[in-house]
Amino acid sequence: MSDRSDRTGRTGRTGRHVFEYALLRVVPRVERGECVNAGVLVYCRHEAFVGAGTHLDASRLLALDPHVDLADVRAALRAVEGVCAGGDAAGQAAGDDAGRRFRWLIAPRSTIVQPGPVHTGLTADPAAEVQRLLDLLVR
Repeated sequence: MSDRSDRTGRTGRTGRHVFEYALLRVVPRVERGECVNAGVLVYCRHEAFVGAGTHLDASRLLALDPHVDLADVRAALRAVEGVCAGGDAAGQAAGDDAGRRFRWLIAPRSTIVQPGPVHTGLTADPAAEVQRLLDLLVR
């Protein structure tokens, strides 16, 4: 068996699976195009996993826009975490599978919390990948 990915998204001897991720960016003033990374979304089809981790650096965000409503931004980030968690916290998306919730969350939007481009990688533990990427790209 080779290390190449098979149709299930699992790689041979490594035990790792393909995953996708996107940053969550807070864009307080869309017309300026400035943003602060505030979270990460991770999806692994093989594990039927979708998860989010968020961390808002309020001082960095306030440096871009001193009038930004931090409570609204935090609420939007919590809503993303809720959609990932599923169940009642996911609202209308509660009945959707992990992949469909991820695709909905990464769809382009013009709100203050926006997803970045989707990237891929390999992981043996998608939940741990959320924390690793959050530490690497957001904090």
